[in-house]
Amino acid sequence: MPPAGAMARRLLHLRGARAAGVSQLCAPRLLPSRTYISDMRRSAFADRLLRSIRSEISSCRAGPAPAPPLSLPFAVDDRSGEQRIRLRRAFDDEEEEVRVDATMVDGATAPTRSWEVAGPEDGRQLRLHISVHVEVTKAARPDLALTFECSAWPDELEVERVYPVRRGGTAPAQQYMGRQFRELDEEMQSAVHDYLEHRGVNDELAAFLHSYMENKEQTELVRWLKNVEGYIKKQAISARHLLRQD
Repeated sequence: MPPAGAMARRLLHLRGARAAGVSQLCAPRLLPSRTYISDMRRSAFADRLLRSIRSEISSCRAGPAPAPPLSLPFAVDDRSGEQRIRLRRAFDDEEEEVRVDATMVDGATAPTRSWEVAGPEDGRQLRLHISVHVEVTKAARPDLALTFECSAWPDELEVERVYPVRRGGTAPAQQYMGRQFRELDEEMQSAVHDYLEHRGVNDELAAFLHSYMENKEQTELVRWLKNVEGYIKKQAISARHLLRQD
């Protein structure tokens, strides 16, 4: 039989070990608790963002009607996710090609002529601007294009510059592009307008581009929102999965 002192020391050791075990079981699990709260917040933020996105999608779908069909002889190349469209047509029995690149609305100005004054107080809306790049090429000279930089307003097409471009070669670092179109002789301006009008690049095309781009803006916005929604939805599912694990 062990001495009384040894027995007392053994009992004290066992009691200390038991107390340490109990304290480990009862100790607060700070790290898992913090992770759980973080996951809850992440899930709540994702759910709130999803509701906002879905509300915006519903609002966008109630937007403008589809663009009217183009009555001019152009084929429209509209690629999803891009901010521009391209129109093409063969002209003069396919001896010539006319290519029109148009952006979405990229600017605005006062809705009146230079001698009139407009402002938000009179209820008139700004005139929206679309940049238009026109190239005319001949089948006999595919390496050379006549280029027209234009501005499409809702009711008219304005020519800004006219210059030739050589394709396939090294372009000059600072190509001379001629004078501003409005600085040219009036007879030459009239001849350029007639040249473009004959090829379907005119005020009617400008009006079509504005109608078409209004619809494209809504379509691309909904597509973008749905892509964002898909990404956030995956995050929300991941956050809920972590909450269930905890």
